[in-house]
Amino acid sequence: MSAEQNPAPEDGPRPRRLTYAAALAALEGLALVVGGVWIFVLGLMGDADDRQQAVTGGVTLVALALLPLLAARGLLARRGWARGPAVITQIMALPVAYNLLQADSMAIPAGIALGLVAVTALVLLINAETTRALGIRGPGNAPE
Repeated sequence: MSAEQNPAPEDGPRPRRLTYAAALAALEGLALVVGGVWIFVLGLMGDADDRQQAVTGGVTLVALALLPLLAARGLLARRGWARGPAVITQIMALPVAYNLLQADSMAIPAGIALGLVAVTALVLLINAETTRALGIRGPGNAPE
């Protein structure tokens, strides 16, 4: 692609909103890694019946952590492609937060925290300042 088809983001300092969105995505990714490793270790130490399911669940969570971690890195580097995976991560987090809120346990505070992080990150990611910093143009704003 030429520079005309894919314009470079604006020069200058990275907007704080973009930095905050990247930090929230990285936080979610790290939480998935920690949760995945924890489930994996518990599975290895637990009953043989649950071992395969726990190991699979742990590996799956660690693999899912790649999406928000890569998105966070891309956002910090001001890459336009990174907004898509970051938004997808937040949209996927909302039903998880809702399910945690439906529990009758200690999961309710986790659901509240996850919901707040997801909504905050979405607001930061769709902000006009963030969009400009990433070099994303809206429909009808393409160069001629």
